[in-house]
Amino acid sequence: MSQADDGPKVIIVTGIMAAGKSTVAQALAERLPRSVHLRGDTFRRVIVNGRAEPVPDAGPEAEEQLDLRYRIAGKVADEYAAAGFTVVVQDIILGPALGDMLKYVTSRPVAVVVLAPSPDAVRRREAGRAKSGYGEWTPEMLDADLRAETPRIGLWLDTSDQEPAKTVDEIISRLDEALA
Repeated sequence: MSQADDGPKVIIVTGIMAAGKSTVAQALAERLPRSVHLRGDTFRRVIVNGRAEPVPDAGPEAEEQLDLRYRIAGKVADEYAAAGFTVVVQDIILGPALGDMLKYVTSRPVAVVVLAPSPDAVRRREAGRAKSGYGEWTPEMLDADLRAETPRIGLWLDTSDQEPAKTVDEIISRLDEALA
């Protein structure tokens, strides 16, 4: 893919915690000639006081802050895309929020890549990470939400047994399938 072709201006990479989003999004951005890796979680972490964590049954404030995070990420992605960058937006965007995110990102074309490894693969990856994302959530809970509630938009990849470099190769080779 080159900047001269009609490839996506924004590529959204989503999946559950420990699906490989950060690693894959960074590696993908590194393979593009003029690119940005935009980590949506940054917008959650900048809230100093009053942050409502997105945990099960967190309530309306957490839902509003999560939607705010997606709206901000969409606007920032659009700004970078308008400046000529391909933007790889990476975040946990599950259920109807994925459709909302496609409304918040107005740059076109836009692609969606859903990393969907098995819960067992996620559990193994989580055990090998320095950070721990799972607390009240379990891989099975988030995986069920991903598969049952998230619209089948873009390119869905089972990356259970795939190294990040191979995942990036597959994304690049199948990017047309990811267009939303």
